Amino acid sequence: MNQQQQQQQQNQNVMAQPPFVISTKDHLYLQDMLSWNLNVIKKFNFFAGQCQDSEVKQAINQACQMHQNHYRTLLNHIQQHIQNNTNPSTGGMQ
Repeated sequence: MNQQQQQQQQNQNVMAQPPFVISTKDHLYLQDMLSWNLNVIKKFNFFAGQCQDSEVKQAINQACQMHQNHYRTLLNHIQQHIQNNTNPSTGGMQ
């Protein structure tokens, strides 16, 4: 098989869009990402409350806001997936 044939075969295996299923591995990874972000949010809130320097406190609050945005983004994606896949025939979480 020449290189052009191999490349054509690889191109045929590319998905047009991702499947409508969240695998167990995907679910566990999403859970971990939510937990990591929530943990950092809690720590940053604590440290910001302890901080006396306004510049440092502002930097901590900005970092906290970034992780809150990540957390909300993940939740929104999960909620959209659940809403779009409430019909058992279309897939859903597995």
